[in-house]
Amino acid sequence: MRPNSQALKHRSSPDTEREFGGTLGAICIPIFLPLTVLFLICVSQCPDASVLQWPPPLPSTDQLWDHLAPVLLLGWIALHALLYLMPLGKVSEGLVLRDGTRLKYPINGFHGLCISGGLLMLLLGLGAPLGHLFELLLPLAVCAIAVSFLFSIYLYIRSFWAPSHALALGGNTGNPLYDFFIGRELNPRIGKFDLKYFCELRPGLIGWVVINLGMLVKEAELRGSPSLAMILVNSFQLLYVADALWNEEAVLTTMDIVHDGFGFMLVFGDLAWVPFTYGLQAVFLVVHPQALTALKAAAIIALNGLGYYIFRKSNSQKNQFRRDPTHPSVARLETIATATGKRLLVSGWWGLVRHPNYLGDLLMALAWSLPCGFSHLLPYFYVIYFTVLLIHREDRDERQCRAKYGLAWDTYCRRVPYRIFPYIY
Repeated sequence: MRPNSQALKHRSSPDTEREFGGTLGAICIPIFLPLTVLFLICVSQCPDASVLQWPPPLPSTDQLWDHLAPVLLLGWIALHALLYLMPLGKVSEGLVLRDGTRLKYPINGFHGLCISGGLLMLLLGLGAPLGHLFELLLPLAVCAIAVSFLFSIYLYIRSFWAPSHALALGGNTGNPLYDFFIGRELNPRIGKFDLKYFCELRPGLIGWVVINLGMLVKEAELRGSPSLAMILVNSFQLLYVADALWNEEAVLTTMDIVHDGFGFMLVFGDLAWVPFTYGLQAVFLVVHPQALTALKAAAIIALNGLGYYIFRKSNSQKNQFRRDPTHPSVARLETIATATGKRLLVSGWWGLVRHPNYLGDLLMALAWSLPCGFSHLLPYFYVIYFTVLLIHREDRDERQCRAKYGLAWDTYCRRVPYRIFPYIY
């Protein structure tokens, strides 16, 4: 990232480097990604479950709309907005902004997960038909997509009343299509309610767990009990979400919060893409049951455990170093000095590869798909998509770090030549 004055000058230039294909990407992605969500749900609920079938399965109007869907979706978002505002957990400060200030954030997402879980168990005990989420998936996805567009329009319009220092460096290009997509305002707030931070880890991420649970209940209704494959998928993905919320404070140092504006890209990703595509394995298993032997299940559990261990340990080491480089757990790690005054880790997990957390993420992604067997490609969509996403994200991070740290980053890359996969990439 360039120094502030240079970056401010650079962003207004018509030659500004733009992410995700620039204007063309800003036009195509908001069209094709929503269609992809609907397509994947349709395919996962079809007996063939083939992503290559042509013509693709086309849902009827009745399948796309249910009056209950907007009530459930808006009620769910309202519930988590209320939980966000409750005086639970601690309050933490984000990184220093360009104007020298720090924003404060409530760290209570895990409380929201636990309260949501308690309410769901109560509803199940009262006989609520949670398995009906299987039939409501398409209408819920349609509503989430509509909310994403409307919310993004609101964010784009309100950004013109934001002070210049509150705008994202890459989202104020003057091209309305691109700025709408990438996001103009960095940390849009209504009072103390941070809209980006709220969407990042609350309704969509916890909603993913609820949808998975609905698929488990649906399978139990159809076959008398949930399968081992369904239990593994639910357990692995619940662990992932619970871990993210337990370590919620760590999100304050991520690219999404620190660098990216809050526009359609993040809004759609948080509210529609995550809950309706990350759990496709559970949807698939409702229609395509899989038998797992104890040995196969143990191997898959071991793979997920290894991925989680790498993911959590590397992320914890990075976050501890960013927060307090003198802490005993990181004080002895080898570092490289940079011209900015910061230091780069070149030992520990970050001396193995440049992004060990991505390696752990991908191992877990594979473990989530393996319970679905090898007869269909659809359950592996997440692994394929996430590999592409993380390689692209890693490339963005590399360019920003090279611009920010200069020669020190080149030295680091020579010391740690592999990006994600040791001895491969």
